[in-house]
Amino acid sequence: MSANIPNSRITLNRRRALGGAVAGALGVAATVAAVPIVQAAPARTQQPAPSGTYRIDLHAHFLPPDYRAALIEHGHLTIGGYPTPGWSPEQALAFMDYYGIQAQALSVSDPGVSFLSGKEANDMARYCNTYAAGLFKSNPTRFGAFAVLPMPDIPASIDEAIFALDQLHLDGVILLSAYNGVYLGDPRFEPLMAALNQRNAYVFVHPAAIPDDAKPKLPLPDFLEEFTFDTTRAATMMMMTGMTQRYPNIRFQLAHAGGTVPFLSHRISVASQTVIGQLWPQDLPKLSILDIQRQISNFYVDTALSGSAAAMSSALAVTSRDHIVFGSDWPFSALTLPQSGSHDPAPGLSDIFDADQRMEVEHHNPLRQLPRLAQAVKS
Repeated sequence: MSANIPNSRITLNRRRALGGAVAGALGVAATVAAVPIVQAAPARTQQPAPSGTYRIDLHAHFLPPDYRAALIEHGHLTIGGYPTPGWSPEQALAFMDYYGIQAQALSVSDPGVSFLSGKEANDMARYCNTYAAGLFKSNPTRFGAFAVLPMPDIPASIDEAIFALDQLHLDGVILLSAYNGVYLGDPRFEPLMAALNQRNAYVFVHPAAIPDDAKPKLPLPDFLEEFTFDTTRAATMMMMTGMTQRYPNIRFQLAHAGGTVPFLSHRISVASQTVIGQLWPQDLPKLSILDIQRQISNFYVDTALSGSAAAMSSALAVTSRDHIVFGSDWPFSALTLPQSGSHDPAPGLSDIFDADQRMEVEHHNPLRQLPRLAQAVKS
């Protein structure tokens, strides 16, 4: 079997068949469970945010000129339903200065370079990663980057990851939740995960748009809801297939407060205790509730488009505050940011965090995960 994942429908193997079984069994479980209604706790009094330019942004995108031109040429006029924005280093710096962002770890958003194939995809990934490394030289204290890989070509992606991490010294890697309908957690990603685990890589998991023939016909752009669901599918499959346990040196950041993982954490955790436990593949560990709770708590989650008490309270229910990192989702979030003179890009964070806690989430936590950027910021 080729390591390059084909575009045609792929026959489900027993590991990926687990995904359908989990969804079906959990749906049955939901219909028979009696869930008491608990009144939500009132929001705390909003606390003032720290002052100054201190934020470290781990969910920020860039579109180098040749990359954006290729997107438009191939018909990607929108990304997740959002009009494909322009981008330049000067615009990024102006944005950061206005919103008190000290540095951004840049990444290429969906669709990565997977709209290309073969040498074109390899060359575009190398172009984006080299462009990012060049920003380290021109603005060493303001930019970091996560490497884009020429997925779904696994061998080429391993080569690019090694080059980007070992030679360009990028701060980590960005992976989409799925490629051609194959989710992270599938066994064919194993060689790449082994290479990333060997390098103690920080991996930013970003949602991918679902193919039009595989999603409901709703008049809503993907970035509103579908993106969060796709992040959840990827995280669930990585846990259910044991990938997150086999590669403990990889630190995974889930976009948008973990998608719906915090809310669904209990449903996910009871999977092997239900009827599908009888169908569990013999070569995979049968996960307990405590196993899943522990694995979920190991994920890092960002605040991008999730800077609210509801989202952050949910995240804090399944992980500790030191696993929450700041993200702006700029430039795709440009229309959602405060436009009334506020220099706080996520004022809702003050509904749940005080100033010291915001400093932890928005500054200290991100820098702990990216040592190269931390050294650059301090120099």
